[in-house]
Amino acid sequence: MKTHKNKNKKSSRANDLLPPLSAFEPSGHKIVEGLHPAMSDEETLLKDVIFDFGRASGPGGQHRNRKATACTATHMPSNISGEATERRRQSENRKMAINRLRRTLAIQLRRKLDLSTFKNSALWEERRSGDTLAINPKHNDYPCILAETLDVVFAADYDMQTAASTLQITATQIVKIVSHDSAAFTWLNEQRKERGLSALKA
Repeated sequence: MKTHKNKNKKSSRANDLLPPLSAFEPSGHKIVEGLHPAMSDEETLLKDVIFDFGRASGPGGQHRNRKATACTATHMPSNISGEATERRRQSENRKMAINRLRRTLAIQLRRKLDLSTFKNSALWEERRSGDTLAINPKHNDYPCILAETLDVVFAADYDMQTAASTLQITATQIVKIVSHDSAAFTWLNEQRKERGLSALKA
């Protein structure tokens, strides 16, 4: 984990949860090998993350601008970032930036899975109850669940029934999980559109 202070850093995405879809690569994602970074434990993830701290711009009063509380967490191997500026404490913005980074990684990075040998993660099985899987999008587990869902949908070539069978939940549950994040849902429908498939409705 590396830290870099930059007092003049500008916050172009101060209040956005994720960067706009237009910031993605033309393919909409990058391929990664091994464990998905969004599914890594914090210690492992932070080995590849560098932090930038600066003063937040925009409204918030003088107190907000006096100290370098804004935080950007960048995953160096992929050059993907998460940013937080809205809290007055640097530690709180750091925590939020890491969570936003995980969400962005979950959307923009894909693993190539072999569905014939794929097994759901231990976290997935802990949370799954029959053919449903309830997850609060604010929970720390959500980026992990989102990454696993999108990886399987990708491996199934966006056939929702095949993905649902692999994940052992319903196709409706998959849509619900992904639609918790508007950027993820947009990405999924863009990928389906490229393949001549109908758009999914939340």
